[in-house]
Amino acid sequence: MNSTLQGIKRRFGIIGNADKLNRALSTAMRVSATDLSVLISGESGVGKEVFSKIIHQMSPRKHNEFIAINTGAIPEGTINSELFGHEKGAFTGATGERKGYFETANKGTVFLDEIGEMPLDTQAFLLRILESGEYMKVGSSKVLKTDLRIIAATNINLEQQIKKGKFREDLYYRLNTVPIHVPSLKERREDVYPLYRRFAIDFAEKYSTDIIELDEQARLLLENYSWPGNIRELKNIVEQLSIMSDDKDISAEQLIDLIPHITKRNLPSLSSKESKDIPAEREILYKLLFDMKTDLNDLKSLIFQLIKSNDLRVPDMAQLSMLNHSAANDGGRGYRDMSSSPVASPASINLDRDVSASRPIILNQPDQADYNNTEVVEDNLSLEDMEREMISKALKKYRGRRKDAAIELGISERTLYRKIKEYNL
Repeated sequence: MNSTLQGIKRRFGIIGNADKLNRALSTAMRVSATDLSVLISGESGVGKEVFSKIIHQMSPRKHNEFIAINTGAIPEGTINSELFGHEKGAFTGATGERKGYFETANKGTVFLDEIGEMPLDTQAFLLRILESGEYMKVGSSKVLKTDLRIIAATNINLEQQIKKGKFREDLYYRLNTVPIHVPSLKERREDVYPLYRRFAIDFAEKYSTDIIELDEQARLLLENYSWPGNIRELKNIVEQLSIMSDDKDISAEQLIDLIPHITKRNLPSLSSKESKDIPAEREILYKLLFDMKTDLNDLKSLIFQLIKSNDLRVPDMAQLSMLNHSAANDGGRGYRDMSSSPVASPASINLDRDVSASRPIILNQPDQADYNNTEVVEDNLSLEDMEREMISKALKKYRGRRKDAAIELGISERTLYRKIKEYNL
């Protein structure tokens, strides 16, 4: 199977070796020999049409017609005529009889891209073709039959469209006999650089220039970008670099100058000075800050629960300000001699009702006037130490499995290997 898979990749120009990509290709190969309907899902630009061609070319229908139709690009008023054909005089402008795509592709394969944009009435006609192979031309009462295979694709969630009443549930289950999910580039980051190399070689040949090379930091920027446009966007960026760059050895700074949005990610904004840092290090820092915020919220919740369960009175902000002012005048020795202050000391907080011995209370020494002396210990604010601690925790959590630890930290395995060596972990 592995050799066959590699042969398919070479034949159709597919680059990458991610597990999700190989799984999608294996499914396409297995289902190609059947006539089952296939629903291909994935973000825009991941290459869903290539998978439909693989299924057709490896099927018994490979010598017959293959038609790819973008249903979202056909106006709603003419889509039935385009798909099913029409009779002469069926509508204004129908000066003659016309064959539809389903009649033209008889014995072959029809690929319906953006199936989620198809009108509801057309969906009902399509369902009849899938179930019985029967259809009627626009303006005709004669039932025709066709023998073809339907492969559909979508970049939106059809189940949500069903809930909104924009897609038929019965058609969804009829199309989704065999689902294939084509992973996006952010789901297979290890394939980003091999794809970049392939495109760089192609454009160097096309424009008779040298191959654009990236240093390690520029490569990390490329691998950690979110790629909303997927392979299509990556190809466009490589073509820009091939044309716009005078230097064929590009650093991270040069890459940012040529393509400023390459540093864009779904994280809090950074200053221009911080934008020079390695993206992986910033993501570790942000994860640490988010974890600290979560811990703080949990602590607040615990305090409120204790106050509520012990029926304690909490002074308002004005009282707290006076309390802090008195403590400052006392030289930091504690809340002593508070009888003259309008704010009661914490030790004299009055409970409105008796508390049974079985209930826990916070202030279990009401006669104590002073608090023990305390010492403030500052936390270590070194970013390097915090980063080392986060990496150590992730490795300990996953028992040394670096791949799982890298996913938890939101960085690539290559970056994690470098950090482990740098910190001698």
